Amino acid sequence: MSTFHAFLAGASTMGFLAAAAFFARFWTETRDRLFVLFAVAFAFLALTRAPLVLYPVERESQPYVYLVRLFSFVLIAYAVIDKNRRG
Repeated sequence: MSTFHAFLAGASTMGFLAAAAFFARFWTETRDRLFVLFAVAFAFLALTRAPLVLYPVERESQPYVYLVRLFSFVLIAYAVIDKNRRG
């Protein structure tokens, strides 16, 4: 992985962790399930980016990376659907 790609992977990891912290803060204030599910989803997305810098991976389309990303997006979709049904 080139230095530029490592920088971008690190920056996106930081962005996902910042979003997770942002939603976790709102969850502590409101105790709304939507915020905690978003925080968990963004934390999992950060977990998919960090190994790309730490370990040499040929392609990002490795099955374990894809499954964690899929879980994150399904969790976000579930959170939105759950919020709309409860409201």
